[in-house]
Amino acid sequence: MTETITVVGNITEPDFKTTDAGLQIVNFRLAATERRYDKAEDKWVEGATNWYSVSAYRQLADHASRSFRKGDRVFVTGRLRLRDWETGAKKGVTAQIDADALGHDLRWGTTTFHRDTAATTPDAPAKDAAWSAGLGGAADWGASGTAVTDAEDADADTDTPVTADGADEGSTLVGIGGERPF
Repeated sequence: MTETITVVGNITEPDFKTTDAGLQIVNFRLAATERRYDKAEDKWVEGATNWYSVSAYRQLADHASRSFRKGDRVFVTGRLRLRDWETGAKKGVTAQIDADALGHDLRWGTTTFHRDTAATTPDAPAKDAAWSAGLGGAADWGASGTAVTDAEDADADTDTPVTADGADEGSTLVGIGGERPF
């Protein structure tokens, strides 16, 4: 059984690998320590630490390996899998998270985002190429699912009336696959 969870904690040094088949993988451990205020002692106290093994794949693995360093405070959102293990006289359970999203915890520092402008991976559809190239928030999606960028629209009439919701008067906003985005 898998559950989607989000965990925040400090990480070990990320271990980045590329398989013979070209699959990029990054693995690291994340320590999440409970912190609570003890009224009796009038101070913050540290509780138990839970350890998670985290794995990320493909482009997410590449970005994490270039962004994270040992000791960074990060968040991980992904699918939790509990795996039983046994070695000789020892038995245990490992909490494994297959990451869907990763990022720095901005309560403890700052970061600078650099958009990856490289071509999409072979397993990503063409619409995702426009999204990852930064056109997702600034582009309109035509009925065919192709992005219309501000650059392509530069020669458009700048005096076109705009409705309260930001669309050109008389036009209809169309999302991916011809669906309305709102």
